[in-house]
This record gives sequence, C-alpha cells and structure tokens, in this order.
Amino acid sequence: MSPPGELRLASISAVLPAYNEEVLIEQAVRRVVGVLHDLTDDYEVVVTNDGSRDRTGEILAALQSAEPSLYLRIVTHPVNQGYGAALASGFDAARNELIFMTDGDEQFDVAELARLLPLMDPATDLVIGWRETRADPPLRLFNAWGWKQLINGLFGYTARDVDCAFKLFRRSVWQSVTVHARGATFSAELLIKARRLGYQVKELPVSHFPRTAGSATGARPDVIVRAFVELFQLWRHLDAELVDDLRTARGDQPSAISRQPHAV
Repeated sequence: MSPPGELRLASISAVLPAYNEEVLIEQAVRRVVGVLHDLTDDYEVVVTNDGSRDRTGEILAALQSAEPSLYLRIVTHPVNQGYGAALASGFDAARNELIFMTDGDEQFDVAELARLLPLMDPATDLVIGWRETRADPPLRLFNAWGWKQLINGLFGYTARDVDCAFKLFRRSVWQSVTVHARGATFSAELLIKARRLGYQVKELPVSHFPRTAGSATGARPDVIVRAFVELFQLWRHLDAELVDDLRTARGDQPSAISRQPHAV
C-alpha cells in the first residue's frame, strides 16, 4: 500500500452513471479527465450509459472514438436498470486501485477530489463527501432528510449524507462487499456493509450546485417504491449477507442468499 506522500500517483478509476444526459455528458467527462490528469498518471473514466433514450450513447461513442487520450471506457445497458445498477456495472468494470464515484449531471465540483485524496491514508478505506449546502428543491431535501433518518435509525450511523454522489474508495472494498440493491438504496447498502465489515470511513464537506440540464429521477414513485423494497430486503438479510461476505473473503463457499440478487 502506498505511503501518504505517494498517494498522488495512485491509479484511479472515475465512475459516472448517465441516464439521458446528452446536454452535459461530454463536458462532464472532459472535466473529470482534466482533474485526474493533474492528480495521477494512471487513470480512466468509466461511464455507464443506463439505457438512455436521448443521444447520450452516441455522444459517448463519438468522444471515445475521436479522442482515445481521454481514456474513456463505456458500459452500456440496453434498457434502463436503475441508478445502483449503473454504478455496479461501472465499479465492476473499473481496473484501478481507487474508485472515484460521481454523477454525470455536474452538480459537484470534480476538482474537490484533490481534497479527498490526502485523507485516503493507509488506515482509511473510504472517503465520502457530504453536501455542505445541498442545492435541491425543498421536497427533495425533505425526502433526503427522512431517508437519512430512516437509514441511521435502522442500521446505526451510516453517513451524514448517505446518498452523496462524491465518494472515493479502494477497489478492494467493492470486491469484498456484496451489494444487491440496484436502485436508490445502493449507496446506503454499500456504506452499511462496509462499516459493519470494519472498513474505515472518513467524511468531509463538498460543494453542491443546482442541476442545469436533464431531470432527476429520485422523486419518481416507482423509484421510491423500489428503494423501500430494497431497504426491507437489506434489513431482512443483512446479518446473513455479512457472514457470506466474510466467508468469501476467507475463500469459503457463500450461501444461496449472497449468490442471488433480491427480488424487487
């Protein structure tokens, strides 16, 4: 493991989920590449096109073909599978030591990744942001507050901002934690299991900006219902799944629960 002074040269995979982001996706990719280029010599950008119905896929393909120096890799879902599914596919495709997760809608200042890196010392496994001033409509803010209270109430303290899409973590964490949720519960499940398995987490405030294009999907009724179903499944199976993750880490055979995704 690299000492803190050398972490600038750590290899990083930036993972961005994208759904109908034709207006912003090229700009988002270029900004992420610009930041990574200044931080490390070994990076890649992985974008999951989650069944977009607009020109997101075409724009990404053209960008990848025209500019191989961007180190852009594209994962494509033929149909929309959900926010968590897009992240999971991106994380599975990531090749580097660290995974940086953010969204493709440019509501975060990607340059603030430079503030996360120094916190990723040898004793730390995840560095996660919390939105110091969240730039979302009042109803979305209320829903997010209620969701956080529910998560922390059911599972103990998980995070100050459970769903903040600005996280840096070791790829080994993703390889060790089985996350079944493929909708909005994805981030909560990842953090809950990582903490229960003893991974060390640090938190720091990050900037957040209003969405300038596209539309958020988090308030859709089907997304909300799916999140609560996934949360119930997590609450029901958590202890058994944690045992299975520990078995897998030891090279033992996991049980049927961890081999099969939960029905939603």
